[in-house]
Amino acid sequence: MSDHTDEIPQGQSAYRRLLEEIRNGVLEPGMRLREVEIAERLGLSRTPVREAMRLLEGDGLVVHQPRLGATVRALGYAEIMELYEMRAVLEGTAARLAARAASEVELSELTALNAEFAEAIGHQAKAAEINRQFHMILQDAAKNRFLIKSISSLQKTMMILGPTTLLDADRAQSAVGEHGRIMAALNARDGARAETEMRAHIEAAQRARLKGLRARERAIEED
Repeated sequence: MSDHTDEIPQGQSAYRRLLEEIRNGVLEPGMRLREVEIAERLGLSRTPVREAMRLLEGDGLVVHQPRLGATVRALGYAEIMELYEMRAVLEGTAARLAARAASEVELSELTALNAEFAEAIGHQAKAAEINRQFHMILQDAAKNRFLIKSISSLQKTMMILGPTTLLDADRAQSAVGEHGRIMAALNARDGARAETEMRAHIEAAQRARLKGLRARERAIEED
C-alpha cells in the first residue's frame, strides 16, 4: 500500500516532465513511447511512468497505434487549422473581457512583461517563458474561470506542435508590436479592438507555424 501511495506523486512528476518534453519538441509527433526506456531515463519505476502515460492519453497527447503501442499524437493539417481557429476565438474573447475587467495593476504588469519580452529576443527560452506569462496574465484578467479552463485544455493539445514559433527572431519581434497593439486597446478599455488585435496576433502565429511545418516537410523530402 505504501509503495503505491509513494508513486502517485512520482506519476505526477513524470507527467509534468513528459509534458515539458512534448512542448520543447524532445518528444515529437509520431514518436514511440516505451515505458522501460522512459522509466530508465527519468530514474523511476514503470508504475509512475504508466500513470503519466495514462494522464497524457487522457489529455489527447498520446494515442495507441497497432503494432507500435503508445505514441505522441500527430496532428493533421485540418486539425492544426482548427486548433488555431479555436485559439483565436478563445483568446480573442479573453482580450475583450480583459478590456472591461482587468485591474490597473494587471495592465501595468502586462506592459512591463512586454517590455521584458522585447529585451529577451535572441534568448529563446526566456522569451518563450515571458510570452507564456503575458498570455496567462491577460487570460486571468478576463475574470472568467470557464474560459480559462477551455484555453488551458486547448493549450495542452497545442503542445503537440512542438516548440513555439517565437524561436524565430523575426516572429518574436513582430509579436512585440502585436502585444503592444493589444495593450493599447486594453488601456483604452476598447473590448472590440482588443479582440480584433488578439485575433490578428494568433493568426500571425498560425501563419508562422504553417511556414515552419512546410519548411520541415521540405527538409524531410530532401533527405
